[in-house]
Amino acid sequence: MSVTNTTYSNPSQLLQRNEALFEGKNILVAGNIDDNYPLHLQSLASSSTFCFSDYRHFSAIEAQLTQSERVFTDNYQSNSKFNLLLIYMPKAKQEVQYLLANLCPYLTPNAAIILVGEKKCGIKSAASLLKPYADNINMLDSARHCSILYCELSHPVATFKQSDWIKTYPISVNDINLEVCSLPGVFSHGELDKGSELLLQNLPKKLTGNLLDFGCGAGVLGCYLLKNHPELEIDMVDINAYALASAKLTMIKNKLNANIFPSNVFSDIDKKYNTLLSNPPFHSGKETNYVAAETFINQSSKHLKTAGALIIVANKFLRYEPLLSTSYKKMDIVAQNNKFKVLMCLNK
Repeated sequence: MSVTNTTYSNPSQLLQRNEALFEGKNILVAGNIDDNYPLHLQSLASSSTFCFSDYRHFSAIEAQLTQSERVFTDNYQSNSKFNLLLIYMPKAKQEVQYLLANLCPYLTPNAAIILVGEKKCGIKSAASLLKPYADNINMLDSARHCSILYCELSHPVATFKQSDWIKTYPISVNDINLEVCSLPGVFSHGELDKGSELLLQNLPKKLTGNLLDFGCGAGVLGCYLLKNHPELEIDMVDINAYALASAKLTMIKNKLNANIFPSNVFSDIDKKYNTLLSNPPFHSGKETNYVAAETFINQSSKHLKTAGALIIVANKFLRYEPLLSTSYKKMDIVAQNNKFKVLMCLNK
């Protein structure tokens, strides 16, 4: 048994107690991978492929996964076959179902399927998600508020079609009608977020030049802006592979065009904008996490042109005003209701 490495996440520490499962296997790994344990896994396995859906973790580790195939993807496709699938349990159960449907077609008969995750992500009730694939599902181990579920593929697997998983729904704001496409795991999946709605209802009448939609989700803000201001040049970024794919699908559905790409806040951005627009993310998994939003606010003025505007919507309980006041001389609360506020700053 290996010595526990406390720098690993709790699920990875539990996997360390069961490393014999991976020795000599051809492994396919996906889900909420958020630490460096893949570097060790690749040394145990005969071959390894890692499917990342979070660009932060992909960009942090991919250069070190020299023995593995590693991809940042919303829809894994391959000619390879694997005899073990490991999924780190994401927060949305529908995302687990999506991953199983996408990845199980690449498994050999009787391949091992392992789910690992924390209680707060629903691992205790996740056995039902494996029933379409296996008859016998066992809980192998539990510790650190985590569990490992294990089964072997014993049922036929259907061909995966991503189109079966796309949820399309209409929204209407200020007489602008859009069709939004959303994959599982995307923020506000299947409905317009109330914060985004307040933001859209309180944008400046005139927007020109170029604009960055940070944390674009399914592409609602960018699509609305292009419908209203077709002359705008819009970049849309997110860290979530499913969000980026959804935003591209939403653009296609509405016959619009924007530059959509992954970026960990400003990591892949090297230009300045007339407008920065965002409903900033403040959740990571089940946790409240302000790092991305705070980094975005703290670095925003460097990516704004002179007289450019930063416009964000936030839950009223989030104290972004002190952060904004350190970077901007003038800040206005453009609108607010009982849950949200729209804040605007000008880069003088």
